[in-house]
Amino acid sequence: MALRNFRPLTPSLRFKSLPAFAKVTKKKSAPVKALTEPKKKTGGRNNYGRLTSRHIGGGHKQKYRRIDFKRRKHGVTADVIAIEYDPNRTARIALLKYADGEQSYILAPEGLGVGAKVTAGAEAPPNVGNALPLSAIPLGANIHNIELMPGRGGQIARSAGQQATLNNREGGYALVKMPSGEIRRIHETAYATIGQVGNVDHMNVSSGKAGRTRWQGRRPHVRGMVMNPIDHPMGGGQGKSKGGGGRHHPVSPWGQLAKGFKTRTKHKASERFILERRHKKKKQ
Repeated sequence: MALRNFRPLTPSLRFKSLPAFAKVTKKKSAPVKALTEPKKKTGGRNNYGRLTSRHIGGGHKQKYRRIDFKRRKHGVTADVIAIEYDPNRTARIALLKYADGEQSYILAPEGLGVGAKVTAGAEAPPNVGNALPLSAIPLGANIHNIELMPGRGGQIARSAGQQATLNNREGGYALVKMPSGEIRRIHETAYATIGQVGNVDHMNVSSGKAGRTRWQGRRPHVRGMVMNPIDHPMGGGQGKSKGGGGRHHPVSPWGQLAKGFKTRTKHKASERFILERRHKKKKQ
């Protein structure tokens, strides 16, 4: 995917780099109504109306597109009839039409275009966009939309440009190298989709101005140190003071340590499925 760069005629255009939408084929028409549902803005507030996630608010109105992460129709070939923009995710989505007339959305992998045919099931060929169980995917293949538990639907490698690699199979499990570098065992009956998620250049997008960020629903974000004591534990103090006027460890607004504190449960049940951590331990 190419990016659009602009002549620096104004300060906002100087560093702006936006997606070109060259591969989006359905640009101005609305999404399929039967595959959408309302998306209510929360403003970062929970069901009690209390602010639980700061710097959220405003933004353009959006409709949620229901994505078929489970690839429910096995053994049925579908035609790709459109590549669409989805405001709810960084990846593009592909509109499929099955032989019986049913339509569904899937994540659009790199290289999948209009007119291509995709299918799901154990007998499907390992082509881009096809969903297969890990037991039927060739070793070394790049995959995305991977199930952690069979039948739950894809949960891993779903954002723009993401991919995992199928390294090996042993004892009924597949060894998958995650995008983070972690190597994890996943049951070989779990499904995954062949290919890399599209919109690879998303990481190089530069808004160029604060207004575009506000359109996306993100409000200004400031450091805790420059806040008042009532707003953040690190706020207050005479002048620029470390840690809110006192010498205590930096914490979040809710008191959780901000630096070096490990938040993962020490005795998590899924520990046994991790063969190699993404963080290599330092040798003594």
